Amino acid sequence: MAEQSKILFKALHQQSEPLILTNAWDAASAAIIQLSGVRAIATSSAALAWSLGYVDGQAIPKDALLRVVNQILRVSRIPVTIDVESGYSQDPNEVAAFVAQLAELGVAGINIEDGEAPVSEMVAKIQAIRACSSCQELFINARTDVYLRGLASGDAAVAMTINRLTQYQAAGADGGFIPGATTVAIAKQLSAAVGMPLNFMLLNEQMDIDALFKAGICRFSTGPTSFLQAYSSLLNSPAVSHGKLSIFEASQLDFEQVDNLFASL
Repeated sequence: MAEQSKILFKALHQQSEPLILTNAWDAASAAIIQLSGVRAIATSSAALAWSLGYVDGQAIPKDALLRVVNQILRVSRIPVTIDVESGYSQDPNEVAAFVAQLAELGVAGINIEDGEAPVSEMVAKIQAIRACSSCQELFINARTDVYLRGLASGDAAVAMTINRLTQYQAAGADGGFIPGATTVAIAKQLSAAVGMPLNFMLLNEQMDIDALFKAGICRFSTGPTSFLQAYSSLLNSPAVSHGKLSIFEASQLDFEQVDNLFASL
């Protein structure tokens, strides 16, 4: 079953329509998302950390993450891909050993990010993961944070992103994730230069999924947006609002508000 899930998940990146992933953070959110008829489930590292009372940014203990993954897999009947941030270690072998645990549980794929670390570090991690026998069919989505962290701008950002993703593909990545990039123009440049499936994060209503798909982006994810929407509803519920039906005048939580709840813990 696990191997079939990995094969199916790879195939979803080669379809005639975009793969849209609504990111989950626990078994309940995964089960509800599954009800909508989606073809795969992804996790959001930020949402998962917040759900357990941790700040985003590799603060969650690995054993806690493994427990949640087990719970999500128990309710899921479709492929599941897990965000492992930068692997919870700088040591490629430690990262690979952790990812192998996830693969053995039955996940179909992972996201792993470079952040501001040297490109060579990400390359070594991908190579180590791919060398594990249990990770041969695992979909490795290599995230580069050039746009998200503002490491470059304009043509330099496009060139840096292409350079990074090309190296990650050569190391064994199956796909590239470019959060922060939003335009059709950038999508066309990246897809023309990078020979693997590409993933954008849906950051605003102006992003045209059909146009971006035609420009070469096959996968789209919502990141922590679903968590923020769900918990904004809780913030505005009648019980929280002392009986006043302020849910009709809802406030919207944002990333910084929620992350700051756990920053000092």
